[in-house]
Amino acid sequence: MTIVSIAERLGQDGFLARSLHRDYRHVTQAVDAPGSLVSFDVLNELIASHRLEPPRLRLSADGEVLPQHRYTVPVTTRRHTVWQRTHPAELHQCLSGGASLAIDAIDELHEPVADLAQHLESWLRTRIQVNAYASWTPTEGFGIHWDDHDVIVVQVEGAKRWRLYGPTRQAPMHHDVAFPEPPPETPVADVVLNPGDVLYLPRGWWHAVTADQGTASLHLTCGIGPHTGAHLIGWLSERLRTHGLVRADLPLHACPGAQEAYVESLRKLLLDALDEPDLIGRFAAARDAEDLGRLRPSLPFLNGVPADPDLAVRLTTGRARLTTARDDDGAEVIRFTAAGQEIDFAPATASLLRRLLEGGWWTLADLATAASLSVPDAAGVVGELVDGQAACVRAGHR
Repeated sequence: MTIVSIAERLGQDGFLARSLHRDYRHVTQAVDAPGSLVSFDVLNELIASHRLEPPRLRLSADGEVLPQHRYTVPVTTRRHTVWQRTHPAELHQCLSGGASLAIDAIDELHEPVADLAQHLESWLRTRIQVNAYASWTPTEGFGIHWDDHDVIVVQVEGAKRWRLYGPTRQAPMHHDVAFPEPPPETPVADVVLNPGDVLYLPRGWWHAVTADQGTASLHLTCGIGPHTGAHLIGWLSERLRTHGLVRADLPLHACPGAQEAYVESLRKLLLDALDEPDLIGRFAAARDAEDLGRLRPSLPFLNGVPADPDLAVRLTTGRARLTTARDDDGAEVIRFTAAGQEIDFAPATASLLRRLLEGGWWTLADLATAASLSVPDAAGVVGELVDGQAACVRAGHR
């Protein structure tokens, strides 16, 4: 499974132009082999091998979060720290009694889901967080609710019914000035997701979800970080702090004429900033550049990347950008921007960097061949990316 299949099934550019942020989209059999992303076996392993505590792991029923003591017991370590150990018997009892299981940010715990998130980030140019949800009964885990971000849902195992009621407030936000009106009684759509199906839902859409198809259900919800006018204004305010007028104290105690003059100067400054060409594009590029992705160390390689052709490499962010630029001497360079870093490379490295932008693991031999470089030269390029926390390496195959 690759994000290409999801992007193509959703409609790629047509989806971005007509559906994104506007209307729901349901596509059947959009993902081949959805079980390669995650499975109940993977959930068992994660719960057993990680100390997952609320809200990272939580159980919910009828819109209420179950108390942790219902399915865990406290454990005191030799260092006198306390953590909550999940007890399988009590967990099973809660789930069979109608609770739904949620694991937040599973993209940080399981690499195939991280690949899905990173590819979505590359396509949609925003932060993606993936949560896993499992249900066994028709009881609604979270009741009728809306999310403050768009979502792409991938049904992995079993089946789940989604009743969609539409929005009652335009583009509601997490920190908002008003709450949406209650949803209508009758849904605008009633869909059942089966393995491999994908559902896109804009933020603010009321929905209710239930595993009422007589089978255990497991799905992934990819939360799409919003970019709103409020975010753009916030970014502009950060940039405008370079101006003394913005940093200056407000003339609270000045005469009305002086206050009006200050406001007029500030208005002109804001309008000039809003009139800058390609403002939204530069905002998106800046946010991409700041995103740290999923940072990962490259142990045991503390002193550079060895020139091992079998060494595997990947980027730690799906939002890296390549542009052509000029250095201080006027020479053309390939500028790689990611993870808060801006690194200039020789034009000969462009094919290597583009290969990494495709996502996934690549060997140094793959990268060297792509750019017609020697393996030591490819290792040097990768070493700069690792030092900039934009890439990581590991020994062995991909």
